[in-house]
Amino acid sequence: MQLIIKDYIDEAIEVEKAGLQVAYKQHSEYEIPEELSNKFVELPDLKTAFEALTPGRQRAYIFYFSQPKQSKTRDARIEKYLPHIMDGKGLKD
Repeated sequence: MQLIIKDYIDEAIEVEKAGLQVAYKQHSEYEIPEELSNKFVELPDLKTAFEALTPGRQRAYIFYFSQPKQSKTRDARIEKYLPHIMDGKGLKD
């Protein structure tokens, strides 16, 4: 067990020395669900409130709204969280 941990530590040291970086997605690369885009057209204030959220909060909503397979479930989730978005709150706030 200690050998495995030592190997991980040695590997982490080599990665650090090499200066390797993780390439994170840019915020603009996340695809906004169609249902949310439609709501933005219907309610321009919603789009303004959504864009005022921090990138992490926006990403959390995008992931949560994108998960269901059925469109009506995505619509229901968006409707449920409209007040949260308008109040500037995150998904778990």
